[in-house]
Amino acid sequence: MQSVLRSFRVLEAVAEQQPVGVAELARSLRLPTSSVQRILVTLREAGWIAPTEDVQTRWMLTSRALAVGRKSVHGRSLTDAAAVPMRQLRDATQETVHLSVPDRTERMVIIDRVESEQAVQTYVPVGQSSPIHATASGRSVLAALPDAVLEEVIARGLVPMTDRALADPDRLREKVAEVRADGYAVVIEENRRHIWAIAAAVLDTRRRPVAAVAVSVPTLRHDEQLHIRWGRLVAETAAEIGAALRH
Repeated sequence: MQSVLRSFRVLEAVAEQQPVGVAELARSLRLPTSSVQRILVTLREAGWIAPTEDVQTRWMLTSRALAVGRKSVHGRSLTDAAAVPMRQLRDATQETVHLSVPDRTERMVIIDRVESEQAVQTYVPVGQSSPIHATASGRSVLAALPDAVLEEVIARGLVPMTDRALADPDRLREKVAEVRADGYAVVIEENRRHIWAIAAAVLDTRRRPVAAVAVSVPTLRHDEQLHIRWGRLVAETAAEIGAALRH
């Protein structure tokens, strides 16, 4: 039991101090460095933490840990708050709806999905993560964050996921500015071929993005005339989820 409690203490400390090294953790927890190192190895094997690429290894939570942790916001489950609005959005569009959360400012992780009932539909599994700059959900989150965060994303490099993906920093800045003006993001075949998506960020009481809701559509059903109408629907759905979290 004592070892389990220590593991939770280390995990909580990583969450609070990330990215953090073993020596810093040992000092803050007042535990032997060797004990902390063993726990870190165990947590890594379990998929809860991962090392950074720094010269001196530091540790951060993984998308798995963040997806679990961010299901609860202000005491209410994010997925519970989103369930009815997501179904209503699916019914209105007849397309698959995803709920995603940001993994730091690097990736978006899908934590829930309401499937389309159409024979041809998109499929991205719950737990799947994608680069934050390449998805409609990610860009809606970036648009709700300070410019400094966007610049950090650009500085890490814009790795293209498809041949249609944006790799130019100025074009990404323009796209994020459009999202801020419109209230929703549209991405066409930039993260995955044959899929386009439209998304809006879910904001907490401090106007911080805690999630994003997106409609995911096969490109064979792409219609630019849907952008504004569905964009409003997605933005309204995101606002409804945010309001539910605050009550």
